[in-house]
Amino acid sequence: MNALHVIDFLLMCISFVASVLAATSPTVSSNFPSTNFTNNVAKSLYGGEDKDTTSLVRRKRYISQNDMLSILDYHNKVRGKVFPPASNMEYMTWDETLAKTAEDWAQVCQWEHGPRHLLRFLGQNLSVRTGRYRSILQLVKPWYDEVKDYVFPYPRDCNPRCPLKCQGPMCTHYTQMVWATTNKVGCAIHTCHNMNVWGNIWKRATYLVCNYSSKGNWIGEAPYKVGVPCSACPPSYGGSCSNNMCFPALNTNYLQWFK
Repeated sequence: MNALHVIDFLLMCISFVASVLAATSPTVSSNFPSTNFTNNVAKSLYGGEDKDTTSLVRRKRYISQNDMLSILDYHNKVRGKVFPPASNMEYMTWDETLAKTAEDWAQVCQWEHGPRHLLRFLGQNLSVRTGRYRSILQLVKPWYDEVKDYVFPYPRDCNPRCPLKCQGPMCTHYTQMVWATTNKVGCAIHTCHNMNVWGNIWKRATYLVCNYSSKGNWIGEAPYKVGVPCSACPPSYGGSCSNNMCFPALNTNYLQWFK
């Protein structure tokens, strides 16, 4: 083998190794929503310091892609079929920052809402169960099932006053799901090996935390406006409607490119 063939062979080997490394390296994204809410949450979580958001995304998320899609799809199906019909119901999307805050709280394994300093900015639904389950929706559907105890436009006996009526029906999980202006959700799931649930220790409890923005369940307010679907959508949606919900208008230059 002459010198030129040796050089060609070495270059081919180097190119092959580089292509393998490129194919197996993880993709890191640092695109966090550039909203005031995101900035406030990030500062609250990390003491007001500017942390490297890339390191947050690089960590393993405690929810699968299928579970994420199932939760999001279920919420939008529920929102699009409310009765009486809503005139201002907004389509809900997934938010990575909310999922990160949900993950942080799920790992604490406390059966209560929190952390308190974030609840000023966001809404939250919790669910827990033991044993195996076939679908993540087994933890989500109990929130919707509260609809049977709900009287529009606001909960009556569904907001029990403790300590006399603590065992009464609850509706606030359902109303948070269908709060019209709550258009973002992010969830996390975590296995808690010993979790105190209402005074009992649950072994290997599956804990689901979903955080919502903008926050819902404001006292004295209805979750949505009644009327013809999409007839009272915010102007930012540009009149776009899908499955009885205000749907984000598609921002594209397609028409300009091909005129």
